[in-house]
Amino acid sequence: MTACSFVAGLGGYPLGVVGESGQEGILGSSGVGAGSIVTTREGSGSGTEPLVFGMVLFLSSEAMFFGALLSAYYYLRSGTALWPPPGVRIEPVEPAIATAILLASSGTVTLAERAAANADARRLRSWIATTIALGAIFVASQVRTWLTDAFGIRSSAYGTIVYAMTGFHVMHVVAGLALFLSVLAPASRAAARREPAPALTAATYYWHFVDIVWIALFSTIYLVR
Repeated sequence: MTACSFVAGLGGYPLGVVGESGQEGILGSSGVGAGSIVTTREGSGSGTEPLVFGMVLFLSSEAMFFGALLSAYYYLRSGTALWPPPGVRIEPVEPAIATAILLASSGTVTLAERAAANADARRLRSWIATTIALGAIFVASQVRTWLTDAFGIRSSAYGTIVYAMTGFHVMHVVAGLALFLSVLAPASRAAARREPAPALTAATYYWHFVDIVWIALFSTIYLVR
């Protein structure tokens, strides 16, 4: 829910006024102004953009959230003789393939950021589109895993915690896809003008975070027995 709220606030900025080059950015209390995302502030030098700094603070809180979920998983596991419970069979092959796809998307978003630095708007759009496609494949794979699992969210403590971890992670992935869609056009304009695109940098940080969290979740659920 926190991820969706953050993306909703960020996603509203294309409706604002996209300032001309050199215009001072705005970071309002109700959302993020377009100027602070697409353009740099006059005289700001090499200081951290407010949007990027805000994303780092947000990800710090999300790291604690997922840390709490992992702690709950291991707490339940330590108090149960058989884990997973009898009758629960975990198939790691498809999740492993989906993991590789998600990790590949970290590479494509890095290439998108590099294209932005090189003022190549066409490649920027192409790599962001590829990232979105890979993320969508990961989400579809996770939904299929839920549908084919031999257990449900109410079947046992194991099912509850696994569905909680994977469900919240998928929510964050979907929020990341919405984030990329919202920054695509402004980042492309910024690249064409050879201006920085802090929104793309913030989105990239978010996406790498989502990938790192999934590595921890995948290892916990499918590798640690």
